[in-house]
Amino acid sequence: MSNYIPTIGIEVHVELKTKTKIFSDSINGYGKMANSLTNVVDLGYPGTLPTLNEEVLNLAIKACLVLNCKIRKQMHFDRKNYFYPDNPKNYQITQNRTPIGYDGYVEIEVEGQKKKIAIEEMHIEEDTCKSTHRGNKSYLDFNRAGVPLIEIVTKPCISSSEEAKLYLEKLKELLFYSDISDCKMEEGSMRADANISLRKNITDPFGTKCEIKNIGSISNVRLSLEKEMVRQAKLLDEGKTFKEETRRFDDKLQDTVLMRVKETGNDYRYFPEPDIPFVVISDEMIDNVRKTIPMLPEERRKLYLANGLSEVNAVKLIQNRSLSDYFNELLKLKTNYKVASNLILGDISAYLNKTEKSIDETTLTPERFQELIKFIDDGTLSSKNLKDILVKVLEQAVPIADIIKELGIENITDDNALRDIIKSIVENNLAIKKEYLEGHDRAIKFFMGQVMKETKAKANPKIAMSILTEELNK
Repeated sequence: MSNYIPTIGIEVHVELKTKTKIFSDSINGYGKMANSLTNVVDLGYPGTLPTLNEEVLNLAIKACLVLNCKIRKQMHFDRKNYFYPDNPKNYQITQNRTPIGYDGYVEIEVEGQKKKIAIEEMHIEEDTCKSTHRGNKSYLDFNRAGVPLIEIVTKPCISSSEEAKLYLEKLKELLFYSDISDCKMEEGSMRADANISLRKNITDPFGTKCEIKNIGSISNVRLSLEKEMVRQAKLLDEGKTFKEETRRFDDKLQDTVLMRVKETGNDYRYFPEPDIPFVVISDEMIDNVRKTIPMLPEERRKLYLANGLSEVNAVKLIQNRSLSDYFNELLKLKTNYKVASNLILGDISAYLNKTEKSIDETTLTPERFQELIKFIDDGTLSSKNLKDILVKVLEQAVPIADIIKELGIENITDDNALRDIIKSIVENNLAIKKEYLEGHDRAIKFFMGQVMKETKAKANPKIAMSILTEELNK
């Protein structure tokens, strides 16, 4: 495989997060009873007319903006003609000659180097209905028919399966954070097709490409490309030639499987859709959409790093949209953001995962969280005490000070009182102090144990250790 250079292009279909479908007022939903979200337009009844959903246009403009695409100001829809059971009109309404977006890019980072994955064009189109095959029968569910899609097509500029994976991860992140799509690949709201060919030298013409259709996860895109590289390289090494193929990724085999050989190019006989007027996009429309774009991942990462978070915590927060949005609200308040991020990603996340809740479903408002961090910072709460009260803090909308008082777990925060206790313990155990001064590690553990015993575990461990070390070294 090392003797060949792969050339990869990716097409992604993304379902848009609208309330209704692209050309009808049927609900755009998932997981409902088959054929319950349909009407005569979706079913392709003769004489029905499509009406363009304005929100589809707005979301497509937003996608152009976040993916750095140029926006076509005047465009029309086209009919793509083909015959298949999931397409009752025998044509699909799409954009062929005037895609809404073109010449965009998504920036990824590969081994510390930034690379722009070029987007050739972006189309708006309608989805087909879903076909299911059981035995010798096929069933059609029209709930998906007419669901709005954008198709995002890259140029053949991707050089490895790793780059393909990174591109899809970044694309998914951008579209999800922009509220354009929920990007749930397991539900089919984001679907990827990959084209790949091999050649010996970068100056050679492109090799014979193969298309891998409807890959169900980003990890499988990477794996299917790697498998296809091996398959094509073996054929080329044996001196064989092959025709363009359409393949699919088989989960059970963990490999690509032939669907059909492309003997000739598809002739879809495109022509402008006569039932939808030409669309003109004004600068005002674009500006209005631009104002709806929320803070995107890269801007969040920079903001978090500027407020003292580690790179690891910044990335983990961005991977969880609800936690990231919550943290953004916390940034409006003055608190210890580093401690806050550790707590959110540690004990609080563990609680949320266990109870299957989001942080918005708890009683921990940003203001109460600020109060909690204050008690940690001033030593009132230790990490052990925190675990004791956390469930109550997350489930009861009462002042945190009251919870601390109710459970009787207030720490000793008076340094002088704690120092007197520690001095007494050291004076009563001079032999152990000598062991400590001779370098025996177990001695410090003994003293900390005595401090916790004497204070009934109400001493802040960090403060206690500092005072203890100071007294032992006198």
